[in-house]
Formats: sequence, C-alpha cells, structure tokens
Amino acid sequence: MAAHSVSAVSQIPMIRDSSPIPSSSAAFGTPVHPLRRKQTSDATTPSILQISLPAATIRPLAFRTFTKKHNLTLTSSALQIIATFIGTYCGSGWREEGLAEKVLDEAAKAWKKNGSSVIIPGEGSDLADILQKIERCMVGGRIVHQRAPSRHDDLVQDQGLSNVVLARPGGLSRDDSQQSLGLTTLDLEDNDEDLRAQNPRSWLRVVDAFDQPRLTYNPTQKLFEVVRKRASLLPDPSCRMALLRDRYNIVHQRLMRNEAFQTSAVALSRSKSLQRSSSEMVMPQQAYKLTPIANLLGRSGSTHVLLGLLGTSPTGDLILSDLTGSIALDLHHARPVPEDGAWFTPGMIVLAEGLYEEEGSVAGPGLAGDGGVGGTIGGIFHVASVGGPPCERREVTLGVTDTGKGSNTIAAGGFGWTDFLGVGSERANGSMMRNLEKKVLEKHHHAFRPQGRSRVIILGEVNLDNSKTLAALKQVLGVYALEEEEQTPMAFVLIGSFTRYAVLAGGGSGGSIEYKEYFDSLASVLSDYPTILEDSTFVFVPGDNDPWASAFSAGATAVLPKRGLPEMYTSRVKRAFATANAEAKRPADQKLRGEAIWSTNPSRLTMFGPSQELVIFRDDLSGRLRRKALRFQAVAEPGSPDAGSAQPTRANRAPVNGREATGEEHLDVDGTIESAESLVPNARAQETTPTGIPSNLHAARKLVKTMLDQGYLSPFPLMDRPVLWDFGGSLSLYPLPTALVLMDPEAPPFALTYEGCHAMNPGPLVAHGKRGVAQWIEYDTRTRKGKMRDVRF
Repeated sequence: MAAHSVSAVSQIPMIRDSSPIPSSSAAFGTPVHPLRRKQTSDATTPSILQISLPAATIRPLAFRTFTKKHNLTLTSSALQIIATFIGTYCGSGWREEGLAEKVLDEAAKAWKKNGSSVIIPGEGSDLADILQKIERCMVGGRIVHQRAPSRHDDLVQDQGLSNVVLARPGGLSRDDSQQSLGLTTLDLEDNDEDLRAQNPRSWLRVVDAFDQPRLTYNPTQKLFEVVRKRASLLPDPSCRMALLRDRYNIVHQRLMRNEAFQTSAVALSRSKSLQRSSSEMVMPQQAYKLTPIANLLGRSGSTHVLLGLLGTSPTGDLILSDLTGSIALDLHHARPVPEDGAWFTPGMIVLAEGLYEEEGSVAGPGLAGDGGVGGTIGGIFHVASVGGPPCERREVTLGVTDTGKGSNTIAAGGFGWTDFLGVGSERANGSMMRNLEKKVLEKHHHAFRPQGRSRVIILGEVNLDNSKTLAALKQVLGVYALEEEEQTPMAFVLIGSFTRYAVLAGGGSGGSIEYKEYFDSLASVLSDYPTILEDSTFVFVPGDNDPWASAFSAGATAVLPKRGLPEMYTSRVKRAFATANAEAKRPADQKLRGEAIWSTNPSRLTMFGPSQELVIFRDDLSGRLRRKALRFQAVAEPGSPDAGSAQPTRANRAPVNGREATGEEHLDVDGTIESAESLVPNARAQETTPTGIPSNLHAARKLVKTMLDQGYLSPFPLMDRPVLWDFGGSLSLYPLPTALVLMDPEAPPFALTYEGCHAMNPGPLVAHGKRGVAQWIEYDTRTRKGKMRDVRF
C-alpha cells in the first residue's frame, strides 16, 4: 500500500458498504442468521390518524379552556392555527381520549407565563413557537412528562422524542403551571440581578457513575435511547455483548458523521471533469469505504479498510472483529499511524487497511475453515497500516456552532436533544446556561484578582498513610486560606488511592481500624481551615487500594465503576464540615453550606448544566498500556542501509500478533498532537525524543490521544480490566467532556488540550523525585484551562 493513502486512515471516516453480509461474530454475539425485523412502527409510539379539524368544532372546548379557566381570548386566526395543530398531532382521538384538552391547557399556561396580552392573535410567531415546543413533547398524540425523582429537571431523548424540562438549581421553586412541561422556564435569564448574586458553586453538580442515565445507541434510528431495564450487578450474559456492541456502534456512527469524507454528487461530477483534463492536475482524494469483515469472502487479493475490535482468538492469534465476523491479522508489515503517536492494545477499536488473502484449497472459503473458531473468516488480513478512529469535537457531537460573537448557536444535526448526564440537554437549555455562566463568572473575576470562585483544585494520589502527604495537604490548604473569603475555590477534588497499600486485604500494616484513623487524621487537618470548609465542596474519588473492592482484589485490578468510600470511615470528616458550617456567622439562607461528597470512580462534575463537564478518573493507565501494547516493525530512516531492503531481517522484524520486536523505533507525532498545548513543568530539563519533543510531553500526548480517540476510559479486554456490564456507559467519553482528569501516578504531570478537550494529570500530591514539594492542578472553569502549581512544605 502507498504510504500516502495509508497515513490518512486513522484520521478520516469511512463509508459503509451498502449491503453488508450478516455472519456470526463471537466478539459481539451476532447470530449467524439474524431475525428479520418487520418494518412496522414501534408499539410504544402509536401512529396518528391525521384529520382535518374545523375551527368551529373545537371552539367550545377552546372557550372552556382559554376563557373560563385561564381568562384568555382567542382570535379566529389563532383558533384556526390551534385546530390545525390538534388535527395533525392528536388525530382522530382528540375528543374521545381527551388529547385536545391537554394541549389547549398546556398552550394557555405557556402563553400566560410569557406575560403576553390576554388576547391571543394568530399573527406573529409567539403562538407558533409554543405549539412547536409542545409538539416536541408529544408521543402518539399525548404529552409525555419525564421527571427523575433524585435529579434536577432534565431532558432525555427517548425513542426519538423529547421531554422538555429545563434544569434549575435546587433552591428555585416552581408553580403548578411550570411543573407540567417546564417549557417556559427561560424567563430565568431575564432576571439579571438574581443571576449576578448567584454563587458559582450553586451550579456545580457531582454526577455519580451509578446515577448517570443509562443510554444505548440505536443504529437503526440513529439516536440514543434510555435503557428501561433495571440495572443489576449480575446481569444476563447478553449484557456483555450489548456493552461491546454499543461501543462499536458509537465509534462507527462517529466515523459516518464526518462530512469531509462522505461521497456526494458534486464531488463525483468534479472528479469526472478532472479525469478528462490534463494528467498533471491534482486529483481529489476519494472517500474511504468501510468493508464489513463478512464481505471479505470471495474477494481475495483486494484491498480493504476495516473497523473492528482488536482481540485474541482461542488459538492465540491476534484478530479483528466487527458485527459481522472476525478475521486473523498479520502485522509483519503493519505501520502505526501516527508513528509512535498512540497506543494499540487488544480491546481497542481500530481502523486497519490492508490486503485480504483467502485460505484457498486447504480449508476452503467460508466460516467453517480451520483458520478460526466460531465465526472467524477463513484466510488472513495482511495489515499495511493501523490507526485509531478519529476523535470528534464536543461541539460537533452536540450540534453547537460558535458564531464568533461571544455566544453559541445551535446548528442542525448532532445529539443536541440528548441528555447524557441528567442535567438537561444542549438544545433545551444550553444557550441559557452559557449566558448565565458568563454573567456569574464575570462577577467573581477581576483584572487585579485573577483568582476567584471559578477554580477547581485537583489533588492526586492523596496517601493518608504517608505523613508527608498530610504536611503537603496543610501547605496547599494554607495557600488558599490566605486569600480573601470571596475568592475561595468552589471545589477541591481529592483523588485516591488514599493508602499506599490495600490495608483491608492485609497489605502494609493495619486493617479496618487503621484505615478509619487515616481519615480521622484528615479530618483534623481540614478542621484547621474552617473558612475553606464552609465555602467549598470537597469531592473524594477512590482508587484501587480503597474499600470495599480492595478487600478482595488486594490492590490489583478491580471492577469499574468503583463505588465511593463507605460511610463508616468518613464520619469524622463529615463532622468537621458540620462544625464549620455551624460556626459560620452568616445566615444560612445567604450562602451555600460546605459539603463533602464521596463520589465514585470515575466521577463527573457538571457546571451550569450541559455547559461544562469535567470527568475524573483514577487508574494506572500508562503501565497497563505498556504491558499490553502491540509492537510494530521499526521504520528505517531514509538513506539508511536498511531503507531499500525488501524484507526485514530476523533481528528487527516484528512477529505477528504483537509479540515484542527488537530494534529501535522511529518516533513521530502527527500535526494534531504536535499543536496540543502543554503546561508540563521543567520541560527543558527533560529528555527528548528523536523528533525533539520532551519525552514527558510526548508520553502525555500519546496517552491523551489514545484515550480520547477510543472515547472510552477502559479500552482493554474485560478479562484484564473488568467492567460492570450494566454500568459500562459511565466510562464513555462521548461526547467529549470539556475537561478530563486522568490521574495516573506512573505518567508525568501534564495539562494539554486535544480536540477541544483539556486533559490533565495532577500527579501524586507529594512529587516524586522532588524532596519536600507538593504539586497539584488548578483548573479555572472560566478559561477552561488548568495549570500546574507546586509549593514547598
């Protein structure tokens, strides 16, 4: 394969074959002969028999609802518009099922909430806008209400329809008219005085991994649906396949959504005209096509691009699997794209370009040859290049376009109506929340005082069984205790493991009693800074050495997501916050109380609804990637003696299936990673790669690109990194968060931006190799950037 065409594989979307052949895929549980689904409408969304409804027929019902109940008057033109709407969206059941009365009542409430006149005209867009919002909330002619008992009002995309309920802070009340749909809560942004008095911390919310909405992608309807089945820690085996299929479907649709590489009639016509012109003219690059693995049968000797899940077959061979089947891979001549710019391990979804070679007469073509087990296609796929699926920016996923005027507007497409975290969707209240965010954060930011309430302090690897950690923590809290009370950071994030050893499993010295004493010592340290406790939110994220999982895993790989710390160990810390709040001299109704939240791993922080999302994850990613990574053949330098050799020597040739190869690899970084911003401290003193990039910076870019391209926090085989099947969606990075904290003690501290997502690693609180130095990251929600800070203790 030509290097030019190969290098673009990891950066472009592909175009699917029009008629994929279904076959058996052991990786995704696809049946050999899938059942044919009848092309009928879903039973949960009944069809509507539209009718032509005269205005005179509905006049008595409209009079009772608008005039007698709400003291409003409808004009003839407005009545005709409403009659047409009811006939179209309520259909023949408008009278018998009472559908029209509910629509009229909802429209009257929305009109009154807008503060308009008592006479409703048909001219203008006010009435049309109200009816349009009501139509988005209707299923089968009925208005559907979606209210989660333990969450703020939100919007969830379910079965292709929307339930519009806008997020509001817990302290704000609603009247009865707003409780029905929440369509008219946008008046919140008009009250400037109340907004400017708001504390930024009142818009901060911690989303537990087990409370996050469970969504699944429907590739047929091309939308996210809510999983109605009750979650379980021990689900059916089919849930494992559903987890892997969902990962694949999300990555696949992400590739298909990239418009730059989709075929169009305009592009084809231009290509034909160029073919008739001079041969020296530059030809446009054709769009790539994704080939389902089952479609390789009978196409020996042809070149294809595959998208699939890397894995290992029962016979020990490296295979690639998609929804139609699996095939063995040959990596003798494979080249990673970019060179040494990302990790590739089993369990990852990758793009592979190469040549298919059929088995021939030895076993014969088909699924029953001796080249595979349970759905593996006979033959082998000789890979020329392999790369990760290109990442998609958050704005593209949500359908948000920057107008360049300080605000964002909603564009067509994307998943703007989907509520991924239970805090409201982008299209429902994203614009309102961004305006609110701008007003609130500007109030707490001053040119002569750049620090402010918008900061989130992130501390990693807080080992409480180390006396140096407590001393470092005192020094860090002392830095912020010296600031003015109005400038106290709104949140402190403390990431485990909170002990160096799994003490509950007999590791180190001590047990359950000693573990509680460590948090009692933490409570004593926190009690010395009451002004911080009463004005900030402390979030605790556990690690592998923390209970209860560590009691069984002994600090080894535990199942994800991981629950928060048990309450029996944290009672003294909660008492310290209660004491600080009780001693506060301000009235309780004038300020938010400080609190300690014992969150899960991973955990998410949302600020101003869907406006900002901060993902926090603790794992030893670098070490696991180094242990599991595939090794590729070294690329010879141009002009070197080995550059013209047709076959690699035995000493430096990389064997098939990713076994380790000898020889040095030429390192290179693609342009996207090269342009990433970095705030790695002391970069000049670090060793550099052959490309001149500091080694620590190169390692950070490589880690970030791998995780964000995969769009998943644990892209490893479930045998190596177990995941709770029903809660695997909490590990998803789709859409990309605003910021991502990858707490990895084995990776260098960094703060860099890739595809609009700001990734950070604070490193251990007690810096390695620096005696008496505490390090942490200070993330500013206003600038959406983090910076490394350190102090001596």
